[in-house]
Amino acid sequence: MSSYDKSFPVSWEEIHRNSKALAWRLHEKNLFKGIIAVTRGGLVPAAIVARELDIRLMDTVCVTSYKAQNRGDVEFLKNQTLAGNGDDWLIVDDLVDTGETIKALRPILPKAHYATVYAKPNGRDQVDTFITEVSQDTWIYFPWDLEMKPAPTISEKIKK
Repeated sequence: MSSYDKSFPVSWEEIHRNSKALAWRLHEKNLFKGIIAVTRGGLVPAAIVARELDIRLMDTVCVTSYKAQNRGDVEFLKNQTLAGNGDDWLIVDDLVDTGETIKALRPILPKAHYATVYAKPNGRDQVDTFITEVSQDTWIYFPWDLEMKPAPTISEKIKK
């Protein structure tokens, strides 16, 4: 298990703003005929990017690689068949951490353009486009993973 010393909570407003920034960056690069969202984390950013780029052809590739905060092997729950080799397709995920998910997808969709909102150093080279880099020892808490409750202060966390 990798150690996560820092936490980075992301609000709905932040994920929307950063996903829209991703769309701006992607608009400058290419026209895509469709978007494939990597489930589950890529669903929200992919919807925002699709709206901003006026792309209506969407699909998903369903994978799992995390069990709680432990990274595991990439398991395909549904393989992508619509996009052929990925030519003119955009693959969107929320985060590239180690890059293992994209490494597993590239042989299936080698010509696709891979984009994430957040990137960590160990996976950054696996994506073609990203918006925000965070350190490898940071766990990102997305708004769909959070509940409203009081959070401990940094001082309280260090005392433990």
